Amino acid sequence: MNAKSTRSATARGVTIVELLVTIAVIAILTSIAYPAYQGQTRKSARAAAQGYMMDIAQREQQMFLDVRSYTGSIAALNLTAPDKVSNRYTVAVVVAAGPPSTFTVTATPVNSQIEDSCGVLSVNSAGTRLPADCW
Repeated sequence: MNAKSTRSATARGVTIVELLVTIAVIAILTSIAYPAYQGQTRKSARAAAQGYMMDIAQREQQMFLDVRSYTGSIAALNLTAPDKVSNRYTVAVVVAAGPPSTFTVTATPVNSQIEDSCGVLSVNSAGTRLPADCW
């Protein structure tokens, strides 16, 4: 027996069928896992937005104690939105004048966050968080 026939008898390559089966299995796993991954990233971004909104509400309450009024400017509160929030939400503060003065912080989803089932998030000066089932 020569070296060439011995080598070909022991060395075996991957057949096209095996390669196609492997690609099919990977495609099926990806089609199941990717939507779940997207859902988790949306939940994570929502949690980050909620935390940021609560920071804004806390600073608004502190400002009210200090100067007896709320502000409609997030910059006046010395807060900056984290990238995770600013890439997926537009956050705004609306102040309603007197008596009593109130504020509402809203986070409107943008980009891929629009697909989140919760939609627009809000918290007001009374501590009411909407939609209630998403907090």
